[in-house]
Amino acid sequence: MASVNVEDIPIVHRLLNDPNTPPQDTTAENQWHSLASNLTPLNLKDLEAPLTKLDAHLTLRSYISGYDLSRSDLLLWGTLRNNRIAHSYIKQGLRVSLSRWFNFIEASNAWIPAAVSEASATASKTPGSTAGDTNKRTTDEQDPYDIGLQDTSNGVVTRFPPEPSGYLHIGHAKAALLNDYFAHKKYPGGTLILRFDDTNPAKETQAFEDAIIEDLTLLGITPDKTTHTSDYFAQLHDYCVAMLESGHAYADDTPQDLLREERKAGIPSRNRDAPIPTNLTHFASMRAGTPEGQKWYIRAKISPDDPNGALRDPVLYRCSPLPHHRTGTTWKIYPTYDFCCPVVDALEGVTHALRTTEYNDRDAQYQWVLRSLNLRTVHNWNFSRMSFIRTLLSKRKLTQFVTNGTVRGWDDPRMPTVRGIRRRGCTIPALHEFILKQGPSKNIVNLDWTAFWATNKKYIDPISARYTAIAQRDAVSTSVRGARAGVHTEQVALHAKFDLGTKAVVYSGDILLEQADAASLVEDEEITLMNWGNAIVRSITHKTFNLSRTVSHVELDLHLQGSVKSTAKKLTWLSSDQELTPIELVDYDYLISKDKIEEGERVEDFLNPVTERKEVCWADLNVARLGQDAVGQFDRKGYFRVDRPFRHGESAVLFQIPTGKTK
Repeated sequence: MASVNVEDIPIVHRLLNDPNTPPQDTTAENQWHSLASNLTPLNLKDLEAPLTKLDAHLTLRSYISGYDLSRSDLLLWGTLRNNRIAHSYIKQGLRVSLSRWFNFIEASNAWIPAAVSEASATASKTPGSTAGDTNKRTTDEQDPYDIGLQDTSNGVVTRFPPEPSGYLHIGHAKAALLNDYFAHKKYPGGTLILRFDDTNPAKETQAFEDAIIEDLTLLGITPDKTTHTSDYFAQLHDYCVAMLESGHAYADDTPQDLLREERKAGIPSRNRDAPIPTNLTHFASMRAGTPEGQKWYIRAKISPDDPNGALRDPVLYRCSPLPHHRTGTTWKIYPTYDFCCPVVDALEGVTHALRTTEYNDRDAQYQWVLRSLNLRTVHNWNFSRMSFIRTLLSKRKLTQFVTNGTVRGWDDPRMPTVRGIRRRGCTIPALHEFILKQGPSKNIVNLDWTAFWATNKKYIDPISARYTAIAQRDAVSTSVRGARAGVHTEQVALHAKFDLGTKAVVYSGDILLEQADAASLVEDEEITLMNWGNAIVRSITHKTFNLSRTVSHVELDLHLQGSVKSTAKKLTWLSSDQELTPIELVDYDYLISKDKIEEGERVEDFLNPVTERKEVCWADLNVARLGQDAVGQFDRKGYFRVDRPFRHGESAVLFQIPTGKTK
């Protein structure tokens, strides 16, 4: 990477030129320029040495030099804040002195966050931005997945820990695929653990576990090991006792509303300094599930007023008398995700815990638990969660769609679940490509489904045989003069570019046209009958019913010597002299009408009134042999997936597959 003048980095430049910035001290500042330059790579392996050096320097210091904020503080702080890799690492709290200094500088200088926001906004509007912006990839950083995971020489172990209380949606799919990618592809020979986080007996079932395993199979993911958090309930209990005995945790019975208010205001609980024996007694009553025990919960004793709200004495254990779907009534207490996740990660040998950026603030909490229990190191790495416009990924809200009948189930094609998008026509290779293309980026954006479906089209087009369908409603009988006498069939390629075999095309003097096409015709106009040739419109007959005028019959003269390039209208058609296949073509729209539901807005106020449209059609005889999940393209109608094959007496049902084009 070329040498970077850190003062050209927008954030650093803004901080060093703010009215609040201390006077310049060239001598002190110059000695830190070299270290600042070493803090610009987007690779943690290259960053480890300078980060370690800076952490050691700050061991007994609040500032880089002297006893007040200096330009050296701002130079280094701004460089680190600009580097997404270094910033994420610091947020994990792995370098205690460095993290303390970084958070202190920001918390004690209210003008700094505002300056950072202003610099970022200005840089994003400037084409090409600046040469010092280390968030821009250079030519030697082409691998979007080379995020510089540390300590990979002894192998990589990742885990995917879903709660068995619902079906996997596309957000879960990203997490699962990224963990699989780093364990099996980026670092071959690694291990992927599927761990069911079954700590909430009120919502979890074996049926959901089975469904998640099936969904992972659909995604092409094979875990090396499957475990449950409940496998470790005894050890988790013992670790909680150890934290109580060491003074790192305490029992609390503060009502939930008051607890929320106290944590927000940074007020310590009245039980925070209760004696250790008292805390142990309360935990024992919790385990017994007594009425008194059900009033209490266990909290970590970290800080009541830390600037990071996630560190304000989070809850570690709760009491619940409900039976567990695996352990029955053995346990009456269950660990929270914030406690069991780091503990079980350490116990199972996980090396890298990949999580969404929603956990940024909780990474310090994760590391605190590991340090408090003297457990082995697990590295955190965060990536942006998958969000799409006009789409909800909240499990609670998706459950409401199912229970209130907005959709027909978790596999409804309108649902963003793995099963839903698969049923809509998404291919697994396309899903892999799209998700891995996002990589481990930390940028949170609302993705557009058009890009997703455009990726999918690349995979379905080469395998989509071409067929013909005509809407049954008011289909127009048409006579074709000049057609070969009788009925004859020709074998035609199923795809113009790819060898998918052939199909039978039936030709005769009696064909069907769609009403909309027939209504657009004028007499003596030359048109093209697709896959046949040109014809001239000789007569158009209409009928009127209930004040509605429609075309009832058309007569054409075949004109095969005409050029298809000269006609404006290319029409699909079907010979009436074949065993037509009855089909139902179904298209779907977004469930909600707004790109993003803001906080405080009701989802119910933005539900689309009509999200399913059906068209009853006749299809050519070849469609009758298509099996479930087959994909094909109907000329002028689009790509479709067979959801229910044709059976005699029962129409085939096909779902339209979006292609990324807006209607």
